[in-house]
Amino acid sequence: MANHDILAIGTSAGGIEALRSLAREFSRDLQASVLILIHLSSQFRSVLDSILTQAGPLPATFASDGQTIERGHIYIGPPERHLIVDGDQLRLGVGPRENHARPAIDPMFRSAAVCCGPRTIGVVLTGTLGDGASGLRAIKACGGITVVQDPNDAAYPEMPVTALSRSKPDHVVSLVGMPALLEKLVGQPAGAIVPCPEGIKHEVEIAKSGRSSMHMMDQMGRRSVLACPDCHGVMWEIDEGELLRYRCHTGHAYTAEVMSLALDENLKRAMASAVRALEERIALAQRLHRQADEKGRSQTAESWAQKANEFEQEADVIRQSMRRAEELAARFSQD
Repeated sequence: MANHDILAIGTSAGGIEALRSLAREFSRDLQASVLILIHLSSQFRSVLDSILTQAGPLPATFASDGQTIERGHIYIGPPERHLIVDGDQLRLGVGPRENHARPAIDPMFRSAAVCCGPRTIGVVLTGTLGDGASGLRAIKACGGITVVQDPNDAAYPEMPVTALSRSKPDHVVSLVGMPALLEKLVGQPAGAIVPCPEGIKHEVEIAKSGRSSMHMMDQMGRRSVLACPDCHGVMWEIDEGELLRYRCHTGHAYTAEVMSLALDENLKRAMASAVRALEERIALAQRLHRQADEKGRSQTAESWAQKANEFEQEADVIRQSMRRAEELAARFSQD
């Protein structure tokens, strides 16, 4: 009987030190393939593969498309591509960003759930926001085991807190206690195969190929009144119990929290654009006022002066709204 030979780990802020700590404690004969997804910038070349190789006994490399996975090896998702488990191979998906990230943790977790079901162990470590919570739910739905770092032990507790509250993991453990737990779980026989929901399979296909369909999205959720912050298309609301998500038919996906942040950013950009447009109208009105005044057309000059004043009042209202929104956002983040 197969053991739990797919160990999928997701992290973001504070993750490099956490991953180095885990890599240091892995045994040389670990009977699992280790898949790591961390939010890396594409603007700089990462040396995470060297860091993890030097930290412990297992070799670590960035995954390549079509690569055959082996036990006792660490595979890292490269920037700008989703890491997808496909049978005994890894695929680098070209689907849209999820939660403003590519690679994102949820697609990797879902692909491991669909591909490997009960052989999969999903782990969420330190990080911000909520990437990974939906993917953990998928792993559990397909018969796998889920593990979350104790939020009190995490450098950035938000991601573990979200995973803990939204996915109800099987194990919650400190970073120090995690290597022993993972070694124990890897050595246990996998359970019986569990049919994976079609919606999870569809989301894996979106991450891999970027292809979706409105028909399938209608099966997964209900159409919302919200527009996608990326492409401005229709978004579907996907209710996963305590986890609420949104996805458009082109593939962009957000948790409700990240969706709120994205809409806030769109609103800020729209308001800033409105202020810039009004400032341009103010400058033009003032120029026309001076021109009319210089030519002795007092009535026209007064009209342009009045317009400039009206535009300034409108711009000031928007500026005050922007400041108020920033104050509320700061207060919300402190709460």
